[in-house]
Amino acid sequence: MAQSLSQADIEAKLAQARQHIAEKWGWFLVLGIVLILVGIAAICFPLVSTIAAKIFLGWLFLIGGVFLIIHAFSAQGWGGVLWSLLIGVLYLIAGGYLAFFPLTGLLTLAILLAILFVAEGIMEIIMAFRVHPSDGRVWLLLSGIAALIVGVLIFLGLPSSAGWALGLLVGINLLFSGWSYVFMAMAGRKAKEAVAA
Repeated sequence: MAQSLSQADIEAKLAQARQHIAEKWGWFLVLGIVLILVGIAAICFPLVSTIAAKIFLGWLFLIGGVFLIIHAFSAQGWGGVLWSLLIGVLYLIAGGYLAFFPLTGLLTLAILLAILFVAEGIMEIIMAFRVHPSDGRVWLLLSGIAALIVGVLIFLGLPSSAGWALGLLVGINLLFSGWSYVFMAMAGRKAKEAVAA
């Protein structure tokens, strides 16, 4: 009984989301177009977008560090004050390094990205051979091969790939996110027109 209730709740939330998209499809379209344009700019200027992404990540760490330190002093009677304070300070140091020294550490970041893509590619290729062919084996295999190739290309391009790898990936992600919002907006518009007719 509880499972059917949760399924009904999920379906109700999905219907609510579809209705919201249909009502506000224009805003979704604008957001999608903006994301596409920003993604194209990030792809065209990968070094600038790499630095911007690194600075943004640094500020996120700085803000998180401040809140962790505030939490350490405001949580009276909590046994983990020292650990929370120490983690907050580490966040501040890492955030300051990323935000205020954006040109340093790009090589390390590129190496980490390359390792991540190679590991992801290997895992997806292994998973592709463990799933049933009808469950999307081909797409999983292609995704794994693509991730492996990207990781190897970043490794082979070091140290010059450090300047473009993160920015290019951010641009591609923004581009795909933008297109998904555009397609959602078009589906919302069709749904609104169908209700009106």
